[in-house]
Amino acid sequence: MRFFHISDLHIGLKLINRDLYEDQQYILGEIVRLAGGKQPDAVVVAGDIYDRAVPSAEAVALFDDFVGQLREAVPDACIMMISGNHDSATRIDCYRSVLSRQKLYMAGNPPMQEDEHVECVELSDEYGPVRFYLLPFIKPSMVKAITGVDDDGNNLSYDAAVRFMIEREAVDTSVRNVLVSHQFYLPVGKGADAVERMESEIVTVGNIDQVGADVLSPFDYAALGHIHKPMKVGSEVYRYCGTPLQCSVSEAGQQKGIILVDMKEKGCVTTEVLPLTPLHQVKVVKGTLEEVLLQKCGDYVTVVLTDTADHNAVDMQDRLRTAFPRLLEVRRENIRKADTAHAVTEEAAANPYELCRSFLGTELSEEEDALLSDVINTVLEGGTAE
Repeated sequence: MRFFHISDLHIGLKLINRDLYEDQQYILGEIVRLAGGKQPDAVVVAGDIYDRAVPSAEAVALFDDFVGQLREAVPDACIMMISGNHDSATRIDCYRSVLSRQKLYMAGNPPMQEDEHVECVELSDEYGPVRFYLLPFIKPSMVKAITGVDDDGNNLSYDAAVRFMIEREAVDTSVRNVLVSHQFYLPVGKGADAVERMESEIVTVGNIDQVGADVLSPFDYAALGHIHKPMKVGSEVYRYCGTPLQCSVSEAGQQKGIILVDMKEKGCVTTEVLPLTPLHQVKVVKGTLEEVLLQKCGDYVTVVLTDTADHNAVDMQDRLRTAFPRLLEVRRENIRKADTAHAVTEEAAANPYELCRSFLGTELSEEEDALLSDVINTVLEGGTAE
């Protein structure tokens, strides 16, 4: 059994002030081209199909074109997709039963009632069945009708909720099983701080969404989405494939790719990363203005100026935009601060929780801190999914 593992397409994404439509169209075409060459039996997309819960008409049209081209390239393959935290689960579920008859499985909502279960798509080859469990992004509040609440009447933690939902499936480990999931799984024995997160990801305060990766043990392969940097979760067969495109400046120079998975008999799984080369790279160019201008290119560029002298702002911007037509931003490394007492640290600027703490400028009580964390996490989660 051969299948592609991709995730986090984020169709409709903008990189700072740049529309990535052309770049996304190109990279989706590259995925189709590789699929046509490798002829996988299945293609798995592990969530975050769109960048927004309500995608633009252009984003929907691009996704539709991608699926149509993919079906033409691999007419006999089974295509399986789940919703991520950026998607609208209800929209992904639309026409779910009709599409499944065309070997296109779109799992938006997770099971939400006692009589519902994780969708299981069974394929087979000369070694027997392979069962793909399609588990969309879960928030504990979404599945509490199944999991119940804790002794204090509160929703379960993310870890407990996901664990409950997987364990209730009673996975038959005598056959080959694949989990397709979009959550923040942590390798056993590692803390959340040990995982490098990208600027393009939504990070909850206190990493309350973390789930222990030991819950993946019943599966022969876990096709994971949510983390934007390619990463293994304590095993060669439990993997985040990452985004197919560099989605933020923090991903500059990062190699992206598709994971090609080959499964033979039970216990025999091999993986290969098929590199994806984008239409335009994301780069950080650093130096004095004159040094930077010598590195002109057509890629998406963040310029970091190390000059200590001031430049005419209009002239500087014009020269940089001429050298870098896809200029993202200009940063000054040695910028002078008129009031250092109120300067916001880089960490605070990148983290909503730290930014609020910096703005408040006072020590919070334990109760106030918990309230602030809850408000920020609610906004982060509620702003990207229905």
